[in-house]
Amino acid sequence: MTIAVLLAGGSGSRFGADRPKQFLRVAGKSILAHTIDAFERHPLIDEIAIVTRADCIDETRQIVSEGRYTKVNRILTGGKERYHSSLAAIQAYTDDDDRLLLHDAVRPFVSQRIITDCVRALDHYDAVDVAIPATDTIIRVDEHECIIDTPPRAELRNVQTPQGFRRGTIRQAYDIGLKDPGFVTTDDCGVVHHYLPHTPIYVVRGEVANIKITYPEDLKTLRFEV
Repeated sequence: MTIAVLLAGGSGSRFGADRPKQFLRVAGKSILAHTIDAFERHPLIDEIAIVTRADCIDETRQIVSEGRYTKVNRILTGGKERYHSSLAAIQAYTDDDDRLLLHDAVRPFVSQRIITDCVRALDHYDAVDVAIPATDTIIRVDEHECIIDTPPRAELRNVQTPQGFRRGTIRQAYDIGLKDPGFVTTDDCGVVHHYLPHTPIYVVRGEVANIKITYPEDLKTLRFEV
């Protein structure tokens, strides 16, 4: 199966709202609902799983019920860190040939083209990322805030989601990584790259519109079809 996993476990602390931003309503429904819409209507998605906080399970169920989403078959409880939410989905499935698309629930503008390209790429690769070329010069600094390196911009990309995996690949990467006392990650492709270094990770072309809603000012740019 091809399963879209919507990671909706964030607290939204940087957003500054009194509730997680994925539950804020824009253009008549929650941001989470807009994101579900993108995967619900895609013909290559067989199932949708939503991973959220324990105290948000009931609200998530209500959103799914109100939207009459037929592909949402699992609502899972995540954990403190982002990777705990990824693990909850990885462990919820058992077929290592399943294709998992792990997507930020607060990226509601993911296009049908990006989803298609990710699914198709998993026909040839076991891990897939989405990214756009970096438009700013990136610098590395030391502990004194002095520049120590300026990587060539042509080689740099800004990462988006979804990130796609054969379930067996991402499961194996986490199995190895969680045995590492120094394990730290904010990115699932990063886990594969670090712990399965011989596994190629194909990069699908992203889109500028595929933004992650992080700050209140991000809402000013939203244009939903209603």
